[in-house]
Amino acid sequence: MTSPGRSEPGWVHDAIWWHVYPLGFVGAEPRTTSGQPVRHRLRQLGPWLDHAVELGASGLALGPVFASETHGYDTVDHLRIDPRLGDDADFDALVAACRERGLRLLLDGVFNHVGRGHPAFARVLAEGPGAATASWFRLRWPGGEQAWAPGTEPDYDDFEGHSHLVALDHGSPAVVDHVAEVMAHWLDRGADGWRLDAAYAVPTSFWAEVAGRVRARHRDAYLMGEVIHGDYRRFVDESGLDAVTQYELWKAIWSSLNDRNFFELDAALGRHVDALERFVPYTFIGNHDVTRIASQLDDDRHLAHALVVLFTTGGTPAVYAGDEHAFRGITEDRAGGDDAVRPAFPATPGELSPVGLPVYQLHQELIGLRRRHRWLHVARTATLHLANEQVVYETRAGEDRLVVALSVADRPAELPTPHAGAVLSGTADLLDPGTGHARVRLPAHGWAVLAG
Repeated sequence: MTSPGRSEPGWVHDAIWWHVYPLGFVGAEPRTTSGQPVRHRLRQLGPWLDHAVELGASGLALGPVFASETHGYDTVDHLRIDPRLGDDADFDALVAACRERGLRLLLDGVFNHVGRGHPAFARVLAEGPGAATASWFRLRWPGGEQAWAPGTEPDYDDFEGHSHLVALDHGSPAVVDHVAEVMAHWLDRGADGWRLDAAYAVPTSFWAEVAGRVRARHRDAYLMGEVIHGDYRRFVDESGLDAVTQYELWKAIWSSLNDRNFFELDAALGRHVDALERFVPYTFIGNHDVTRIASQLDDDRHLAHALVVLFTTGGTPAVYAGDEHAFRGITEDRAGGDDAVRPAFPATPGELSPVGLPVYQLHQELIGLRRRHRWLHVARTATLHLANEQVVYETRAGEDRLVVALSVADRPAELPTPHAGAVLSGTADLLDPGTGHARVRLPAHGWAVLAG
């Protein structure tokens, strides 16, 4: 079994992330105000770290924690903790608490754009084209730079039509210097890696330069980019990043279950295998930007199927906080449309409703299975049986093998599972185990993970 083409840090092989959107999690105010006092809310994550460990996670993936104007993705100071969350001492305490539990820490960096209130852009507005930070942005001055007068505001590139998110000029050496220094600064303070927001909107040459500088100081830093569409392999090759987000697989999982069309999942898994030849994707079935998986699925019985695919395919999996208790929430295309999937959490896990415990226990079971078969991180899948309502695939790395059977049919199904052994997870009867004629009997809407 060959390893991926990129050489990610060795510790990532065992990484399973518990992903938190901190501003929502701690119930922070929706926007900052002038002179706002520091609120030490980041420490509210402390009682939840044992929950992450008991879930089976090995790392905490944090959403934005840096000073911003509203939702965290409109940064105004990359070197300061958002006062709604705390200060450097609170960050250091969180790092120490993670270390005590053996948890890695992944930060979320917004380096495609900044909020309009960022001092670098405020200086441009105040000083015009002669500002020392004018080179940070892609600006167009009415009548040209020579016609500038105080009070004249330039046109500028923004992020996907959001004028309050001012796009950086990634061809500017000053921006390269700033981003590389910010990333190294927080790695110096104890972070283990970065999720790079909107990485797809940034030239890959920029990431290659920044990644090289960061790794010169932090060889074992994990650098992962948010990429939604496009050629994942090419992006990784050109950017020098370790991985990108696997949105295609995320969509195929819930869509194939809702449509009862496993042909879509099969096609996505084929392309996923192609990606694995080059790098290990960051996999998920929920995050802070998408409708909760429990709300996305039309049939609650298929939540288990989605989890099975996540935890039996190659990748670095992440669980979005709350999904392990089947939280619900739907995103909407409007201001505040993500609020439903970014709720405040109670002070301790013990205050969660027991209604979600079966889903939590299923997460524990499947994460435990994955950790006992750590080779699944780089496993490739191959389809053994395919129909609209059923799929059987093997997942393999070298001589190691599992067989996965899924059915969304309204009646029991008997499916071929050649050479499969015992049932490791799920409810099923296995016939002729260990032979080329092995078959599994699943109940309606059933699933099983079988020893190879």
